[in-house]
Formats: sequence, C-alpha cells, structure tokens
Amino acid sequence: MSESAFRSFWEADVTMTPAAARIRDAASVTAPYADAPLELTFAVSCYNEADYIVDTLDMLLAASKEVGISYEVIVIDDGSRDRSREVVRQYIAEHPDDNIVLRANKKNKGFAQNYVDGAFVGKGKYYRLIPGDFGEPRDSVVAVLRTIGEADCIIPYYVPNHGRSITRRVLSTVFTFLVNMISGNRIHYYNGVPVLPRHAVMRWHTNTRGFGFQAEILCIVLALGFSYKQIPIKTFEKRQGKSNALTLPNVLSVLHTLLEIASRRASKYVWAPRTKPAVPQIETRTGETPVPEAAARSGPPL
Repeated sequence: MSESAFRSFWEADVTMTPAAARIRDAASVTAPYADAPLELTFAVSCYNEADYIVDTLDMLLAASKEVGISYEVIVIDDGSRDRSREVVRQYIAEHPDDNIVLRANKKNKGFAQNYVDGAFVGKGKYYRLIPGDFGEPRDSVVAVLRTIGEADCIIPYYVPNHGRSITRRVLSTVFTFLVNMISGNRIHYYNGVPVLPRHAVMRWHTNTRGFGFQAEILCIVLALGFSYKQIPIKTFEKRQGKSNALTLPNVLSVLHTLLEIASRRASKYVWAPRTKPAVPQIETRTGETPVPEAAARSGPPL
C-alpha cells in the first residue's frame, strides 16, 4: 500500500519521559492504528432482524474465511422487539471459535450513532458496517474484502439494485448528484457502506443522525486527500414494503447533511491561507546561508 493521507495525517515527532516510555512506544503516538490485532471489524446493525440475522452472520463468516482476513463481528442490537437478541446469543454459543460480540443496547440509539459506537468498540484496522437484513450476497462481500488495503477507502456501489423500487432508485440518484455537485466528488454511490480506517471513523465521525452520515464522513475524508477505490457489487433486498425516505425527519436529515457538506467545503475557501509577502532575510555573517526570518523565529515546521 502506498503512502496515504491517513498515515501522513498522524506523522509527528515524539519526545517522552522514561516513565511514559514504560507504558507506550513512539509508534502508539504516531500510528495508533498500526497495532490493531485484527484487519477488519464488521459492525452489524440489528433491529428486528430475527428472520435474517443468522443468514447475515453465516455469510460474513464464510466470506471472511474465503478471503483469509482476520476479522471480528460486532452485532449491535438497537432495542429489537422480536427475538433478535436471543437468536444472536444462540449463534454465539454455537460458534465459540469465531470473534463475535453482541452489544444489546438498553435503548434505541439509531443507525448513525450505532455506526460510530461500533468503531470505538472494535479492534480492527479497517471498519465496515453491515445491515443485518442480509442485503449483500457473499460474492459481493468477498469482492470488497479482497480490495482492502489497496486504498484508504473502499467504496462499493450497487449494480443492479434488485428488489429496490423505482422511487428509491430515483431518490438515491438525486441524492448522489446533489452531494457530488456540492462536494466536487465523483462518487457513484454514497450509501454503500464503505470500508474505512476505523480510527478515521472515530476521528471524523459526524453529528448527522439520518442515513446521510455515510455521505458526510466520506466527503470529510476525501477532502483530506484520502485515497479511494470504487467497487461495483450486486445486492438484493429481501424486505418489501413502502419506503420511508420521504418522511419529514428523513427529509430534514438529508437537508442537514447537504448543508454540512456545503458549509465544510465553503470554509475551505474562506479560511484558505492568503498569499504572504516575501519573507525578509536575516543578516548573517560572511559565508553563512541566509535564513528566512520566519524559520529562524519559529523553529521546525509543525
């Protein structure tokens, strides 16, 4: 993997006391993500998924073992009213050799908050959210896993969208167009649950509570220069029913996301450093190289 913006973001010089050196090394300060015991953390969102969660877990375990990646699965049950928790507990009991954790929330927190919480709970270097309704076939997950490490961000996009209504496809297309227009990106799809460095999710998570949180965090890290690779995958939706995308809370959430993306991009130009006048030179003794005044005054660059 080539040098990335994510790694360069953490670069720094480190000085510590002998006492501090007894509990940490310099790498833990400049590359806190590097000593992750696992390559990938799956966060599986679960809300009333008793009919689908076992198939989802079976698929994740099979795909991960096929690729040969070290992984863990953190199931976050968000206050399910069906038997989801009991089903997952039984699954854990039947798979003692697999890294599976159930976090059963005492109260409902929402999709976006659980996504962020899972990043703090996880131990993997990379992080991906998986809906618990078994929406991706094994081949699609394998295709994504095989590309981990080729870029900072692996961004799946769905072709075709089996089981998705025309209304939802149109709304997704319009949303993608608006985000690209505002951000200047050229992303095929923003809600395909990308693979990101787990520490990036912890560092740059958003305050958006609706489904636009994935678009917002992607826009943040791409604006910072993170490398990315887009992967076409297939998906299908077993759930049928009317979409709630046009409810008032969701519409307001999307507007909030678009406003945040626009505000962040605008601030990039508003606060861009102005062109500075030529730096005066400090008078030196014969034979010495002139030193810029700013460099002499401030020392090494930060």
